[in-house]
Amino acid sequence: MALQTSFLKTVFAEFFGTFLLVTVVVGSGIMGTLMSTDDGIALIINTISTIFALWLLIVLLGPISGAHFNPVVSLVMFVRGALSLKALLAYIPNQIAGAILGAITANAMFGTSFPQVSNNYREGFGILLGEVIATAGLLLVILLLSDSGKSQLIPVAVAAWIGSAYFFTSSTSFANPAVTIGRIFTDTFSGIAVASTGPFILAQLIGGFVGLGLFLALRVSKN
Repeated sequence: MALQTSFLKTVFAEFFGTFLLVTVVVGSGIMGTLMSTDDGIALIINTISTIFALWLLIVLLGPISGAHFNPVVSLVMFVRGALSLKALLAYIPNQIAGAILGAITANAMFGTSFPQVSNNYREGFGILLGEVIATAGLLLVILLLSDSGKSQLIPVAVAAWIGSAYFFTSSTSFANPAVTIGRIFTDTFSGIAVASTGPFILAQLIGGFVGLGLFLALRVSKN
């Protein structure tokens, strides 16, 4: 019974962490557009809020579940043998459910209509390439720090990477299939249209395994 409770706690941490992350991403995006008609200023507000929330969530929930909040991270960890199939199959639907609830909650906080589906189309080779790069970098950061015994740096490093990638990638760095699906359900600054979601998720999956390949090429041999 104790083992089952522990497993349920890890799964709930993934659900809750992804829920809070998307609530922050969508909520700060809405707040940014309310505070300024300048998309650049709105993006800065969105980025700063996301950086701090992501760092805090990884610090708080990392010891419980690993703080993946991301199906690509969970999948790569499974491929590396660091996550069981049982956990993978439980994490991913809970990450997606948490993300959807997070978007709906952010909408509700700001009094937007419900239900909502985004009309924010994000298309083109350059934008998809941005998602590949953002996701590859995210996995590379996590894997290199974990492998080198510097896991304590992951919260700040992941937050730094995502915050930076908000500005240097053409896609503004979703880098997460669950977050991408969640953001379908807000027709606001942070949203993404259903038609754009499939290509985004494919780019993220490719990026995840590119990141794994880069890690294997760069890792320091321990032999």
